[in-house]
This record gives sequence, C-alpha cells and structure tokens, in this order.
Amino acid sequence: MYKNIKVIAFDADDTLWVNEPYFREVEHEFARLLSSFETENKINQELFKMEIDNLELYGYGIKGFMLSMIESAIELSNHKISNETISKIINLGKEMLEKPIELLDGVEEVLKYLSVEYKLIVATKGDLLDQERKLKKSGLIKYFDHIEVLSDKKVSNYKRLIDFLEIEPSEFLMIGNSLKSDILPLIKIGAQVIHVPFHTTWEHEKVEVHSSEESFETLDSLTEVLALL
Repeated sequence: MYKNIKVIAFDADDTLWVNEPYFREVEHEFARLLSSFETENKINQELFKMEIDNLELYGYGIKGFMLSMIESAIELSNHKISNETISKIINLGKEMLEKPIELLDGVEEVLKYLSVEYKLIVATKGDLLDQERKLKKSGLIKYFDHIEVLSDKKVSNYKRLIDFLEIEPSEFLMIGNSLKSDILPLIKIGAQVIHVPFHTTWEHEKVEVHSSEESFETLDSLTEVLALL
C-alpha cells in the first residue's frame, strides 16, 4: 500500500506536539475574565463564531485567536470592557506564543527512523512566524527537507504542494490528526494518508466520515507508523 511513497508529510500541531489543549485553557480563562457579562457556555459559543467569521481575514493561529477574543470581549460587554481586561486578553495570547514545546510520544524516534529512507516534510497551517518558532524550539527541524505553512488545507493547497515536490499524488503520504484537514482532501486526489487522532479536537476540525471515505489507516499513536512502513 505504501511501497511507492517518496515523500512523507507530517502535520505539526497535535501530530508532532501538543497544541489544542492550550486553546481550551485560554478559552476557559477568557470566559472567567468576561464572567460578569455572560455565562461561560455563551462566551465560548460567541468566541467560536467570531473565530470562524475572521478566518478569511486572519487565517489560523494564535494571533487571529487573540484578535477574535478582543473583538468578542467588546461585543459581549456592549463596549464596556475595560482597558485592563483587554490587556489581560493580549497577555493570554502572548503566553500561548511563549509556551514550551511538548513533543508527543515517540515523535523523534519515528522521524529519525523514517528520515533515512524517505524525504520528510512538514505540511501545517497557521501563522508562519509561530510555526517556524515552534519547529525551531522542538529540535525536530533537522529531520525535515521542507517546511510548508499553508493558509488552508484544501484540495487545491495540496495539489500545489505535490506539484512543487514534483511527485505523483500516489507517492505522497500525509500523517496527521485532523480528518478534515489532513485526511479527506488527500483521499480525493489519490494520495496516501494515515490518521493519528489526538484526544482534543477544535470544533471547526470535526467532520463526519462517509463509508466511501473510510479506506485509510487510523492508529493509536505515531510509533505504530513504523510497523506499516
């Protein structure tokens, strides 16, 4: 099944290192800051709507999330939010940007082994500066031949990446935690995929998989990839 693979691409956030739990922690703290205006459930709902509305403007990543928090705070408070609270929201975002990198189990072992026989790349979405920072801090950059930070992970984005790599879709393997972003678009273009779920998933990344799309491997951990390849 994987005998023709030339390039293996890895998603970054929640595939190589922990990411999504930090967003949940900050959402909880954000709701605490606005608790005098609304319930936590309502605040979370409105923040999520704001994030989705702003995706085309800000893209994915912590900076866009920070701006959406500020905008949500202004709306939820009917423009009564204090400058002090706005400063606290900005600091929440800065703290996220300065988080240490927590690698997931077995990541370096897998990359070290696969880098001997395959060309490895990172194919992630988010803020370019932030993703470069995380890669540098992770100590993993030495294993990758190419880093691709995509504005989104749709069929068109992957087609351009595969064309850039000068390979056929069947020679490309994507490993990631998101069905919506890392798996389903690549199945549509005939590439290979391996799904390694993470215990926390952003609501925007959740998607139902139809039976016709289920022809892919789902593993419990990244280390199980070695038995397949």
